[in-house]
Amino acid sequence: MPMVLMVIAPEQFRDEEYERPKAVLDERGAQTVTASVAPGPCRGKLGMIAQADVALIDVEPADYDAVVFVGGPGSRVFFDDFDAHRIAKATHEAGDILGAICVAPSTLAHAGLLDGRSATAFPSQEKDLESHGAKYTGVPVEVDGRIITANGPEAATAFGETLADALGI
Repeated sequence: MPMVLMVIAPEQFRDEEYERPKAVLDERGAQTVTASVAPGPCRGKLGMIAQADVALIDVEPADYDAVVFVGGPGSRVFFDDFDAHRIAKATHEAGDILGAICVAPSTLAHAGLLDGRSATAFPSQEKDLESHGAKYTGVPVEVDGRIITANGPEAATAFGETLADALGI
């Protein structure tokens, strides 16, 4: 059973971008763990309350087969976060699946992981991704090697399916 870490902001994560991929992954046999700045309740932009199981600072990336950064306005807190970058880089270096949706691909870009790679994100992030070396595509879901990005809430289910497919479940 693949282990998947889903990273959400403590406030203003995008509900659908957490809920829909998580549902697909859980349904297809993954075990999902939720991380945030600290363990405990996190509030989505649309009012969803999700429980973070672990703080980012305590995450051991080697424990997971995939790490997924969820978008929403609050996820900007991770764009230049040391632990978010540490986890993303270690996941990528291990050859595991690394995903991000909506504005969250900027966290991967700021960590230096999208340089020369095709990626998508919410349109507001196009210039940010390009300024960090990404080839912005704007498509709903983009796969470049083991990095999977998606452009927003409308792509949340397809993003989850693409992550599950990449995990072989």
